[in-house]
Amino acid sequence: MTTTLRPTGPIQQGTDGAKNRGYDVCDNGRPVGSVEISTDAAFGESTGVLHSLAIDEASRRRGRGTIAALAAEEVLRGWGCGRVRLSVPEGDEGAARLAASLGYTERSRNMTKDLGPAAPALPDGVAARPMTAAEFEIWRRTSVDVYAQSWIDRGVPAEEAMRKSLADHARNLPDGLDTEGTRIHVLTDGGTATGHVWVALDQEEDGETAGYVFDVEVAREHRGRGHGRALMLQAERITLAAGARRLGLHVFADNTPALRLYESLGYRTTQYNLVKDL
Repeated sequence: MTTTLRPTGPIQQGTDGAKNRGYDVCDNGRPVGSVEISTDAAFGESTGVLHSLAIDEASRRRGRGTIAALAAEEVLRGWGCGRVRLSVPEGDEGAARLAASLGYTERSRNMTKDLGPAAPALPDGVAARPMTAAEFEIWRRTSVDVYAQSWIDRGVPAEEAMRKSLADHARNLPDGLDTEGTRIHVLTDGGTATGHVWVALDQEEDGETAGYVFDVEVAREHRGRGHGRALMLQAERITLAAGARRLGLHVFADNTPALRLYESLGYRTTQYNLVKDL
């Protein structure tokens, strides 16, 4: 048996500049599955994305998925990609095993928490309030660089990291503090500002409104005193006040303290984001 990829159509290019193409996975010309690849709209053309690799049930467990993934990576090399990423849903053990065997490593994960009906109380002496316009202007001047650096620290080239940071900020804060669904709150302890949390409220695919933590940070001089946990409790309070009962976030896999905090608060992993150098 010879496993190959056969394009299902021409290369498409979206308005964001990313190109993509779908393929049939074939054995001796007979379709036994499918795969889609693209360049990464967020990071740029040097990063590829492997989407929705699927092999028909009757044709599985014969190495076809591995061959199809390797063939897709070769196409991405031809497109000039130096790395490729993919996402694996929690619980998809087959996809996780395949990715591990091909040399993909976890870079980050998405987590979510179903909230209870009652808003959690903040610790004694701790309060929260909306960020002021003046505070927002100070934060905005540094947030793009800080977010870009978080990707640079994990091996993303500086130009690509800055591209993603600029694009994410433009998309998620088009109207600054007045952006619909945006809540940025400042935590105070004894009247002193100690950190902030940015929660976005939006409608998900199931039609339910959910919160998403885009940024949470404790000022360096106030770390180690439980303010990170208090900020995450405030994120829950923000979400519940908006009538939503689900809160999600993204965390880098090497940020062990944050992972432990989120797990202790009841967050569960929904998706693993993996990467591989080509």
